[in-house]
Amino acid sequence: MLHFLGRRLYNFLTALIRGIARTVARVDVVGAEHVPAEGPVVLICNHSHIADPPLLGSFSPRNVHTMAKRELFEIPLIGWVFWAVGAFPVRRFSGDLGALRVARNYLRDGRVVMMYPEGTRNHGNGLIPALPGAAMVAILAKAPIVPVAIEGSHAIRWKSIPFLWLLRRRPPIRIEFGEPFHLDRSEASAQSAMEATDFVMRKVAALLSPEYRGAYGAQSEGTVVVARATPDQRERFEEERRGSRE
Repeated sequence: MLHFLGRRLYNFLTALIRGIARTVARVDVVGAEHVPAEGPVVLICNHSHIADPPLLGSFSPRNVHTMAKRELFEIPLIGWVFWAVGAFPVRRFSGDLGALRVARNYLRDGRVVMMYPEGTRNHGNGLIPALPGAAMVAILAKAPIVPVAIEGSHAIRWKSIPFLWLLRRRPPIRIEFGEPFHLDRSEASAQSAMEATDFVMRKVAALLSPEYRGAYGAQSEGTVVVARATPDQRERFEEERRGSRE
């Protein structure tokens, strides 16, 4: 019963968000056909505005399970809505092993998981070094990755949206889905996860205009850019790797 209600709520909210977004902004969705119609998929996206997760979830051709910061689940009512629509919490910057396992289990069940490796919003100032968690999940679950770029959302200002709409100056927002790919890693390790993170984020950067590529722009080509994992995070990943073999 709860699952049924959750799906109905998910469908209602995503339809509502699509309608609102297309009313107050000029939304252009590109490459949605690149998302596989079935089977596990990891959507990896840049993050510049709080509206990015609901926007991507609403315009994705498949239902998604979003990894979101734990603090959101502690807000009365809002937290319940997050649970109901299939989102799951993560303790940011802590190597949250439990969240990685939840993501892996969703993927093993053939579902879509949406992740934002930057770990926080970049506010339109360009990509920042990403955390290795998303790559860890993709490697362990052996799931295809679809890079996604959202451009223009950083310009959203809630108070000004009604006036821009009245003036017919709706802000443009582009959501582009790239082609799916697999991470070719014969052995999962903390080092391979960091290298994979850099590879994945450069796929995302390639979908963005040069001024938004930030840490993954041309100036850093040939180097591995990643928010370095702490010794504790490395230990947790090795534990997870061993558990995935059981």
